[in-house]
Amino acid sequence: MKLYRIPYVFFLLFSFQIFFGQEASDIFSKLDEIAIVDQKVMMPMRDGVRLATDIYRPKTKEKVPIIFSRTPYNFNTWVDGERRTRTAEQAYEAVKRGYAYVVQNERGRFFSEGEWDILGLPLTDGYDAFSWMANQSWSNGKIGTYGCSSTAEWQMAVSALDHPSHAAMVPQGFGAGIGTVGSIQEQGNWYRGGVEQLLFFSWLYGVEHDKFKPRIPEGATQEDLIRISRFYDLAPKNPPIDMAEALKHLPLKDIVKNIKGKREIFDKMVVRKPNDPAWYEGGLYHDTMEISAPSFWFASWYDVSITPNLALFNHVRNNSKDAQIRENQYLVIAPTLHCAFTRATENTVVGQRSVGDARLNYAEQIFGWWDLWLKGESNDFKENTPRVQYYTMGSNQWQSAEEWPPADTNMVTYYLDSDGNANTLNGSGTLTKKRPSRDNPDSFVYDPMNPVSSLGGNVCCTGNAVEGGAFDQRKMEERPDILVYTSDVLKEGTEVTGFIESTLFVSSDAKDTDFTIKLIDVHPDGTAYNLDETIQRVRYREGYDKEVFMEEGKVYKVDLTPMATSNYFKKGHRIRIEVSSSNFPRFARNLNTGGNNFDETEGVVARNKVHHSKRYPSQIRLPIR
Repeated sequence: MKLYRIPYVFFLLFSFQIFFGQEASDIFSKLDEIAIVDQKVMMPMRDGVRLATDIYRPKTKEKVPIIFSRTPYNFNTWVDGERRTRTAEQAYEAVKRGYAYVVQNERGRFFSEGEWDILGLPLTDGYDAFSWMANQSWSNGKIGTYGCSSTAEWQMAVSALDHPSHAAMVPQGFGAGIGTVGSIQEQGNWYRGGVEQLLFFSWLYGVEHDKFKPRIPEGATQEDLIRISRFYDLAPKNPPIDMAEALKHLPLKDIVKNIKGKREIFDKMVVRKPNDPAWYEGGLYHDTMEISAPSFWFASWYDVSITPNLALFNHVRNNSKDAQIRENQYLVIAPTLHCAFTRATENTVVGQRSVGDARLNYAEQIFGWWDLWLKGESNDFKENTPRVQYYTMGSNQWQSAEEWPPADTNMVTYYLDSDGNANTLNGSGTLTKKRPSRDNPDSFVYDPMNPVSSLGGNVCCTGNAVEGGAFDQRKMEERPDILVYTSDVLKEGTEVTGFIESTLFVSSDAKDTDFTIKLIDVHPDGTAYNLDETIQRVRYREGYDKEVFMEEGKVYKVDLTPMATSNYFKKGHRIRIEVSSSNFPRFARNLNTGGNNFDETEGVVARNKVHHSKRYPSQIRLPIR
């Protein structure tokens, strides 16, 4: 069975990213004082493939629990002939607290044998690794999985296998491991709303090893591997690429070929539609699977996958068959970019916007979690840790709730309205609680050869193509192909916390096109900071199992995938949404032809309309506290 994974972020080596502070000059000697270090252990899988594993465990005769980090990224402590301290720092923090720290490369990555595929073989390799570790003489049989991004995304699917030693997990930035959850069908963030997210085009170029890479002969001894790793870490690098330029190439299916990247995995994925059976044959988690481990989830407001992350937390909390699993789910939502939790400072800046002091005692909370589930300690984690901890931007404070969204949240509908000229920030578009009575649709021309450029946003891993975070959108809002709808000045502060739902009534002279929405906080001086964004390919408006094209002259209802945020709009601020048909290269361009899109080079100009009237009440529904 082929197993797939959609990981992302190639600027992180692997998880355990929250513990720093050891001086590079002495971390190895400190670790040697307290740890038994066993590197390049070749852990056997059921098919005979061996996975390279480094083990750091306390110098004690007592059995110890294990914190396990499984990753496609390089964790070698020697790089280019020099000692690298990151793995040692992470191991030291675990070992000094009485844990074994085990880090392992997925099959086909670096010193691990076999062939790599996205998500590796998590349903077999993950399970086999648990069994091997649990059977070691120094193990107490309790294993916690931990990591961010690609070091997190395999954890959900393997949890569904209910290995008896998988005692708990801490997935962070884990959205690319989620295939479907409820109505959200992003297939590991390859899609949103049926539109390709181009981050994987860039990510695969940056991380995938070539099929002709040098390999260590099978059967090499541990001694050989340790010696070789001192001067050669099997980490070849592709030449730097101007990804902003590379992602403009058409057809989509040839983008990686055009930059001379490895193509086998990409070529399989780029032709899959959102409901392709291949998405369901591999290592992605789908909501038909039963998560069986207590989980401490970490998400970020400016991560690419914030909505499916929160939807999965709710799914497990509300639908797990095991009451103990339902009860032991916890969540943290930080105001940061992907896997950037510890980058919060006294003045945390995300993009251009300061969101204040967003620091949190991550280490204390996470080790309290491990102590509870891996050591069996009767500690005060549950008494001191709220079910949901979330950071509200604008008021710049950590808040807590027993559920997501908080129970005191009410959905308030804001309607789109204008006199037919909402184009640009200087147009007549308004956002109002009063349902419009007039029928003055707003029109714009979407030319896929001149798409709206992405500016900031909830994204990662696109190289220099998109910088994530909050940026002033006013310059973009001068474009006539962006419709701008803004509320009146708020007479009192308004907190928006939860999922943001939106419905558009649209028409077009093209068979197919996309519609985008962006939620924005407008400051008194006009600065317009983006909060979240979404998109929908209209052919999938009735579901991802079929394609239904448009007819000119007809109006169609389109419900977009929810956005999510927690933002306090201060008194004197305004709430704004932008509507357009592109957000590139955050998302692939729709060429508007009704064809495959991935194999086309010529686009069709679409004349698109957004209707707002009593009959066609285009709207956004905000969760207000």
